[in-house]
Amino acid sequence: MEQIKPTESELEILLVMWQMGQCTVRDVHDELAKNKDTGYTTTLKLMQNMLEKGLIERESVQNKHLYKAVFSRRQAQASALDKIISTVFKGSTTELIVQALGQHKASKDEIDFLKNYLDQFNSPQ
Repeated sequence: MEQIKPTESELEILLVMWQMGQCTVRDVHDELAKNKDTGYTTTLKLMQNMLEKGLIERESVQNKHLYKAVFSRRQAQASALDKIISTVFKGSTTELIVQALGQHKASKDEIDFLKNYLDQFNSPQ
């Protein structure tokens, strides 16, 4: 089975839906319109496509269509990261991590978390 991969526009909608929970097309459109010039019908069409792809689901409540995300934030992160690792970093997670740590200052807590996480791979089971 082919893995579902949302487009950039679909990810923008998912970001809104993850924040809002259950919402209407109007709710999503109004939120997107705060930062982007987009038409209501464009948002509607994108959400219809997302429904067909299985990224979101729809429920009818009191003559309203309410939508919620089925595709999780974790799934989106994994999908995006897989693409970045395979294309930009040619499959090297080490290069990705070195680049990320070199570009953004990690806090002591974040470094400690990473050390503990990596130690799990070295400890005997």
